[in-house]
Amino acid sequence: MAQSNTPVCPRPFLRWAGSKRQLVPRLREFWTPEFRRYVEPFAGSSALFFAIRPARAFLADKNTELIESYEVIREYPVELYDAVTSIPRDEQTYYKLRDQNPAVLSRFDRVVRFVYLNRYCFNGLYRTNSQGAFNVPYSPYGTGTFPSVEYFIACADALRGVALRAWDFGKTLRCVRDGDFVYMDPHYAVSSRRVFREYGASSFASRDLLRLSKHLRRIHERGARFLLTYADCSEARKVFACWSKKRIRVRRNIAGFANARRNAFELLVFN
Repeated sequence: MAQSNTPVCPRPFLRWAGSKRQLVPRLREFWTPEFRRYVEPFAGSSALFFAIRPARAFLADKNTELIESYEVIREYPVELYDAVTSIPRDEQTYYKLRDQNPAVLSRFDRVVRFVYLNRYCFNGLYRTNSQGAFNVPYSPYGTGTFPSVEYFIACADALRGVALRAWDFGKTLRCVRDGDFVYMDPHYAVSSRRVFREYGASSFASRDLLRLSKHLRRIHERGARFLLTYADCSEARKVFACWSKKRIRVRRNIAGFANARRNAFELLVFN
């Protein structure tokens, strides 16, 4: 695989509802190369990771197909690019692929399906029904085109040597040690309003806030630094009351429509 003259990877190769691409300039202020390792337990599209490209990193997420996509693009970037871009872009093909059972596919074919559906689904959502089947509709507009093959290779380079795990955030945070930098961007479980991000039976929920809070204390006691992004809501202000916070304004799509934007506020929580 060619490794020279490839572009620096400026953004994730996946679309992801709730991505922190717009906040990367603010988030990267908390990072310095002096940290021993970058740890992200709710990887999603890993916008901050791809922006800073740390020398050592640990990315994890409960979404198995997401982690598989990182593994496959790292191992087979050119083959993945060729396979995904060879599939016609149309509504009929999208629903045909969506109706496939990923459990009967090879790992490579699962990732091809995942990346294709991610590119052309509505608003970059990952949402499943009660049976665990991906059910986001096709979007004919606003999805853009696939990045170039050189970009796929750049993503593979960024992921080389990165530890990847498909498991619960608690297992990841128990691995944190002195000198680590931990960035956390969980699903926003806000009781007072619906936040259009990631849905599924195992998504981060309000009950997980207290569990996450206990891990923050352990991270701090182990000599690591953390940064958490979360919706500015009463639940978060109560649970994370003892930590430093900054309130920042963000622009969100209402229900994912680009022509219906509103201002919202998020919290940066850190030690």
